[in-house]
Amino acid sequence: MKFSVKAWSKNGRARVGLLQLNSSSSSCRQGGPPAKEIEIETPALLLTTRKGLPAFISPDHLASLPSPDSRLLQFSPMHFMEGPNLKTISNIGGVHQLLSLHGYGFVALPRDSILSLPECNSSNRHGASFETPCGRFLVKPLEYMKMISSMKPDLWVSLADEVSASVTAKRNKAAVDRTIRWLDDCISLKSTDGALFGSIVGGCSIEERQHCAQEVAKRNVSGYYIGGFGLGDSIDGRSTLLHAVTDCLPKEKPRQVCGLGLPEEVLQGIAAGIDLFDSMYIYHLTLGGFALIFPLDGQCKHVSDPQLSAMTSDHTKINLKATVYRKDASPIVDGCNCYTCQNHTKAYINHLLNVHEMLAQILLEIHNTHHYLAFFRLIREAITKGKFEQFRQNFIESRRDHLLAASLSSMS
Repeated sequence: MKFSVKAWSKNGRARVGLLQLNSSSSSCRQGGPPAKEIEIETPALLLTTRKGLPAFISPDHLASLPSPDSRLLQFSPMHFMEGPNLKTISNIGGVHQLLSLHGYGFVALPRDSILSLPECNSSNRHGASFETPCGRFLVKPLEYMKMISSMKPDLWVSLADEVSASVTAKRNKAAVDRTIRWLDDCISLKSTDGALFGSIVGGCSIEERQHCAQEVAKRNVSGYYIGGFGLGDSIDGRSTLLHAVTDCLPKEKPRQVCGLGLPEEVLQGIAAGIDLFDSMYIYHLTLGGFALIFPLDGQCKHVSDPQLSAMTSDHTKINLKATVYRKDASPIVDGCNCYTCQNHTKAYINHLLNVHEMLAQILLEIHNTHHYLAFFRLIREAITKGKFEQFRQNFIESRRDHLLAASLSSMS
């Protein structure tokens, strides 16, 4: 893995970088196809998956998403607790060979915020506990490294003890000490070519976050994973915590964060110097029948339609289950060139949702992924042009105006 910073925002920490991966390099030596170099511009979105594939997008439609922006797939080894055992996956050649996706980069991390949630009350000094569809598992560093060695991801995150915002100072300190110790265990047990991202935790404590970041920065890692967000913490306090962490990290290595999904949260993370984000936001939108509609110019234009205002209070998404779309023959977003908008209407997706056809989620996830990837592309352009802060402020202020207008409308 190689990473380089190409541009910085004007008087800020936001940056545009280039992440280069040699996908399938491990499987190549086992008789698989030759390695393919993948170049991803950052800030970038990692597509959240179930066992290596997005929840509702099949491999043939995966190719229709913008490339190379859609070439980073995030998965949790815990997903494979049921299914092929580790020896079988290893014999096949890892996740690239298992899924026959050789032009993609796979990023493995224990937590995915959907199917593999950290359960800090059951974690102990021996390992981290996770709630999965198969039950609760205590994963020790040795077991975790066996998973990583068998699955051969391009990037992988060290085991971490991620705790909620409500834990005591003593429990938070123990989480930091364990995470650093487990990182050392992962480094000593490392037997794969994948790039290691060291985990940084510390809850809502600036001191513990900084201590963990400083210790992880001393280790031989390729990048950094900032965990513990989205577990009961407040969005208002995140900016201070993120800045405190990134201040302790070298600028030449990439930073990934988990738990920041909303557009405002993504912009907050990028302003602090974060490079990689997960896409659980897209998954939750799709599952609820929502489609992203916010304009991709940093400006959310006012919509005067009272029906639309009542249903989409923040003007970033619409609920396609609503009856108002039953006869709407227009695409989700005019001018969008995703497969869904080019081929189907709101009325058709409304019908699919109301008769519980899985095709509805397929079409929605294609559109939402396409739309959010375009959002990241515009952010990169704004940084390159030195207009990121303007882009961010315009987006946040317009959202705030719409929320205020919606609340006043509901009161009248």
